[in-house]
Amino acid sequence: MMALDKIDRNILRLLRLDGRVSNAKLAAEVGLSPSACLRRIKLMEQAGVIRGYTALIDATQSETTIAVIINITLERQTEDHLDRFEAAVRKHPEIRECYLMTGGSDYMLRVDVENAGVFERIHKEVLSTLPGVLRIHSSFSIRDVLAARSRSRRS
Repeated sequence: MMALDKIDRNILRLLRLDGRVSNAKLAAEVGLSPSACLRRIKLMEQAGVIRGYTALIDATQSETTIAVIINITLERQTEDHLDRFEAAVRKHPEIRECYLMTGGSDYMLRVDVENAGVFERIHKEVLSTLPGVLRIHSSFSIRDVLAARSRSRRS
C-alpha cells in the first residue's frame, strides 16, 4: 500500500474534478514541476491508487438509461457468505457498483437499464441467483441531480 502525502491527495482531488486536466496545469495547481507531477501520477497508477480513467456520459446526449439502486440483505453476515456474494457479483458486468454497507441492508448495488423489462431480466437471471440473498429491494432513479455538476466545471 502506497503512503500518500498532501501533494498526492491534492493531485487525486484535482483528477477527480477533471480527469482530462493537462499535466502542466495540474503541476502548477499542486506546486510541482510537470515532470515531478507526472512521476507521482505514474507511481500512483503503478501502485493501483489510480485504477483508471473514465468518461461521464450525459444521458440526454446518448442512449437513455435508468440507474437502479438495489439494496441486498444476506441470510447471514459471516465472512464466508460475504466472500461468496462478492465473488459472484464480480462475475456480472451489468452490476456497475457494489458497496458493503452499514445500516438496514448489507450491500448496495447499481445497475443501469434501458427499461423495466431489462431490469426484470437482470433481477431474474442475476440478482435472484446471487448466493445467500435473503431480500432484494430495488429503486428506480428519476434523474441524476449531480450530473450538471460535471457540465458546469467545463464551462
